[in-house]
Amino acid sequence: MIPLSAEKEKALIDALRRGEPAAKRLFYELYHRYLAAVCSRYAPKDEDIKDLLQEVFIRIYTRIDTFENRGTGSLKAWCRRVAVNEALQHLRAAKRLATVPLENLGDLPEPDESPDVAAIPQHELLDMIRRLPDRYRTVFNLYIFEEMSHKEISTLLGIAESSSASDLHRAKALLTKWIHEYRKAL
Repeated sequence: MIPLSAEKEKALIDALRRGEPAAKRLFYELYHRYLAAVCSRYAPKDEDIKDLLQEVFIRIYTRIDTFENRGTGSLKAWCRRVAVNEALQHLRAAKRLATVPLENLGDLPEPDESPDVAAIPQHELLDMIRRLPDRYRTVFNLYIFEEMSHKEISTLLGIAESSSASDLHRAKALLTKWIHEYRKAL
């Protein structure tokens, strides 16, 4: 993503608010990879990511009037928030935030707070995150990438704070297991 100067970003926002097709194309070119990456953290399948990304851009284009420009970086942050909200709405609609029975997880190691991931390609790590059960993946993403507290996550997802903490613990344990398996296979 190529960052725009504050003046160019403001001009782009104004053009988007006027509904100019060229502005929509430019905005898409600038932000589609970034927003696809955000969506891919929440959606496990490529077709889900494409559908979700389309909804994100529609939401951005139709809600750009609600955006409050607070300086450089605020547009990117607002777009990320829109993408996360759309992803959560998508998961809720598909009723995919259900719990996972413990017997389906097998034996899990204690999560490693800082597993050695230096030799693991970034796309492999993303694939591991995408393999997590939906609710674990969602809690993991909200806690790690969106830097939300368990209280905020519990409110957002309609679950208990202890469930959020437990889901994060299990997500980290699964990732630890898969990281160790990956490293052994090298």
